[in-house]
Amino acid sequence: MELDRTDRAILEALQRDGSLTNAALAEIVHLSASQCSRRRAALEAAGLIAGYAVRLDAGRLGIGLRAVVRVNLRSHGQEREGGFARFVDDHPQIRAAFSVSGDADYVLDVQVPDLEAFARFVHDHLLPHPQVAHVRSEIVLKTLKDRAGPDLSQL
Repeated sequence: MELDRTDRAILEALQRDGSLTNAALAEIVHLSASQCSRRRAALEAAGLIAGYAVRLDAGRLGIGLRAVVRVNLRSHGQEREGGFARFVDDHPQIRAAFSVSGDADYVLDVQVPDLEAFARFVHDHLLPHPQVAHVRSEIVLKTLKDRAGPDLSQL
């Protein structure tokens, strides 16, 4: 699907606030609500809008510690990495996980209530995993930028 300026404007507005009604969205992108509804439906049907979500404030919910955790596996192979992928999927405190190039095999975004909960996660779950060889963690001290979704200005 080829995107025009209006499609990009709709995507940008929805990325900022996925709860926008078609009427509110229409005001932002200068279309009628019915035109906006048709374009939004087309973007959804094309799979460009993967879903809608609410961004919650972790700190206000009592989840006050975020860490970036770099993991190296003992060995590689589809079956072994599949086991680690299942481990990642089974632990909800791992909010995002990436297979990366560089000095780590995976980078995990871990969010927990406090340092004690983080220590329990690392010592009771992550380090004992049979595929994990090495773990390096960095505690996030301050978030400078945390945006979900791609930068649409590159299109």
